[in-house]
Amino acid sequence: MPPKKTAVARQTSQIYAVLGSDEGAVKSRARELSLQLTPKDAGDFGQDLIDGAADNADQAVSRIHAAIEAIQTLPFFGSGKLVWLKDVNFCGDTVTGRSAQVVAALDQLQQFLSAGMPSGVVFLLSAPDIDKRRSFYKSITKLATVEHFDRIDTSRSGWEEEAESLARGLAAERGLIFQPEALEVFVRLAGADTRQLRNELEKIDLYLGEKREIDTQSVRNLVARTATGVIWELGNAIARRQLSAALALLDQLLFQGETPIGILYAAIIPTVRNLLVTKEILETYGVKAPSAPYQFNSVIARLPQAAQNFLPRRKDGNINVYGLGIAACEAHRFSLAQLIRGFEECLKANIQLVTTQLEPRLVLSKLLVSLLAP
Repeated sequence: MPPKKTAVARQTSQIYAVLGSDEGAVKSRARELSLQLTPKDAGDFGQDLIDGAADNADQAVSRIHAAIEAIQTLPFFGSGKLVWLKDVNFCGDTVTGRSAQVVAALDQLQQFLSAGMPSGVVFLLSAPDIDKRRSFYKSITKLATVEHFDRIDTSRSGWEEEAESLARGLAAERGLIFQPEALEVFVRLAGADTRQLRNELEKIDLYLGEKREIDTQSVRNLVARTATGVIWELGNAIARRQLSAALALLDQLLFQGETPIGILYAAIIPTVRNLLVTKEILETYGVKAPSAPYQFNSVIARLPQAAQNFLPRRKDGNINVYGLGIAACEAHRFSLAQLIRGFEECLKANIQLVTTQLEPRLVLSKLLVSLLAP
């Protein structure tokens, strides 16, 4: 299953654009499209390829002018040709992209395309990073058949479902099938970037050989941890009350450039909330803690509707059963009073991060110590 894409109306059969923040998906789709659009009988003359990865403004302007020149050059033997401005990196909100000479050159390309394409020539633009506020973007969406491939936003609640759907589809392309828990672990370790998911699946595919089912242990042994994976591991360390591991993972995330408020919202608060919710369920209903996360499904199914209404939910409205199951397995490490106080401490840390000049690492470190210290 390819990443979620959107097509723009008012399309033309001679101008195509593949755009979006998911670099891996943009490159993959542009490659497929170039094969479809290149005339089969034109041989080596069927495609003019211009590298759009420019190091500076002068180079970017040169690539734009090369694309215009290639479009103006009629195809050999009258068989048609594709002009592909590939992997453009100067259409985004960057120093090069904001350069006056680059903006002027893009305006020139826009006007040239608006005037009409020569007969037999097809133009393809692929740009993983494009500023949607710019006039060039707005014009290209009116002139071209456009496909968008945007990276899944892992800062939003419910991103896991989208990533799991993507990973399941990419695995199916290789004839691979995930065990349910393995899919969840895979997504949380590998993240939501299409290229990263493909790379990790390729490793797993080679490792499994003729075996086609992916289990949890294979995922843990083979998949490299992304920032998203480290966030998930931080949540696990909190749930297991492993203070030293949690502090080390916090430092790793800050070193990787993750924002303190993002770490709080993505890892710490959801984990404490899940622990608090499951602890209250276990104590209120006299339920025995599960030995594996999936076993908590039956507990949730037996809860009265009034109790289910307060459970954390995913983007699709369904209860986040697996996350609650992980918390339920570890909730015995905390008392209910500790978790209530811990949730209050999360609120204090949130306020400190957004309203004071305190060192963010200090704020989060103190929060972890208050949550996890014996």
